[in-house]
Amino acid sequence: MTLSTTAPAWAVAPATVTSPEAAALLRDYLIDVSDRYFLHHQGRVSTPEEIEAGLAAFPSDDLVPPTGLFLVGRLGGRPQACAGLRVRDAGTVELTRVFVRSEVRGTGGGARLMAAVDEAARGLGAGRIVLDTRLDLVEARALYTRHGYTEIPAYNTGPYAEVWYGKELTAAVPAGA
Repeated sequence: MTLSTTAPAWAVAPATVTSPEAAALLRDYLIDVSDRYFLHHQGRVSTPEEIEAGLAAFPSDDLVPPTGLFLVGRLGGRPQACAGLRVRDAGTVELTRVFVRSEVRGTGGGARLMAAVDEAARGLGAGRIVLDTRLDLVEARALYTRHGYTEIPAYNTGPYAEVWYGKELTAAVPAGA
């Protein structure tokens, strides 16, 4: 008898940002980044009230065509990751809400998600992706730099923006080229 050691594959596809699975991913994302913020600054985790306030203050409802796009990453068919793209102008999109559930980090989901982000950004007509993040989100920052993002000057004044990254997209290479 032969046992298969093949791990389930990641699949990433556009999803409706208002779906229950998207809402669950976005809530988990906010809990993760909020808890890290409060642990770092106040030595505590977020309260349920703070999570609800954060979801209301930073809505994701613009991550729909034509103003954006929401991607869901699935591992073994289960939603485990997400990323959003927000159109800033005719040639630039902003990457936001990048999240991989902690229990599946290190399984290739971040890399698959970032490849899908590039493809989706091109599909939106973008030649450039920008993002902002916090300095304490070291894993996210490492993911971005591994996938070609470099630090750029500040392009916004978000309350949690501490470092900004950008990536120039190259044209997709045609199959068989």
